[in-house]
Formats: sequence, structure tokens, C-alpha cells
Amino acid sequence: MGIEFNGTEIETNAGGYLVNLEDWSEDLARHMAEADGLELTEAHWDVINYLRDEYLNNNQSQPNTRTIVKAMAEKWEREVDQKELYDLFPGDPSKQAGRISGLPESRRKGGY
Repeated sequence: MGIEFNGTEIETNAGGYLVNLEDWSEDLARHMAEADGLELTEAHWDVINYLRDEYLNNNQSQPNTRTIVKAMAEKWEREVDQKELYDLFPGDPSKQAGRISGLPESRRKGGY
């Protein structure tokens, strides 16, 4: 499987997650989001950048939605609920945002 981007085939797994973390770029993220029917706003980028930072700088951590809600509440300095994140990433904030962030598919099971 793959994503056609700028005349190149970017390798993905069956779920659409990048096989090679190095293939990710902001332009590719925009392309992936557009394919999902999303136009990335500053709030989207806050989530994407948070997920990338957690993965790249915190022992490959892949936060669940509950943890993302807490992090965005801190970042945005206001109360945030899951609905707001699902409005941004209707395909599941931790999974869809993680995929658009260029991170590997999370092996985390359900729950917290």
C-alpha cells in the first residue's frame, strides 16, 4: 500500500500509517488530512506537534485520547473535552491524528 504524493509513492501499512517515519513532512500531513476531508487548523497542528513530540522525545509514547485532552487543555489554557478533539479528528484523535502525524500504528489496546 502507499500514498501517491508529489510524484512519489510513500509506503504505508494496510491502515494507512507510514512505514518510514522519515517520510513524514508537514506537506504530507496536509495531503493525508485532505484525503480524510480535513483542513488542518492551528488546533490540529497543536495536536499533531504534541503527538510527534511525545513519540520522538518521550520513549516513543503514543498518548491516548484522554491524555491528549489533558495536554491540549494545558496548551490552550482552558477546559477541553473529548468532543472537541473528535470534532478535529473524527476518525479518533489518537489514531487519526497519529496517522497524520506520521507515527506508527499504535499497538495500544482499548481502555486508558
